[in-house]
Amino acid sequence: MQTNLRDPELDEELAGILSAISIVSRRLARKLLTLQHQDAIKEGGEADEQDE
Repeated sequence: MQTNLRDPELDEELAGILSAISIVSRRLARKLLTLQHQDAIKEGGEADEQDE
């Protein structure tokens, strides 16, 4: 016979922590993209634009 050893409160807390990590990761990615775009403009070109 198998017993349920998982704690529902712990599972809920872990889900909240993983959600917070996801939100922070998304914000950091957006900031990095903004910085990359700003650097490209400072170099005299547009971001993600190829020379023809």
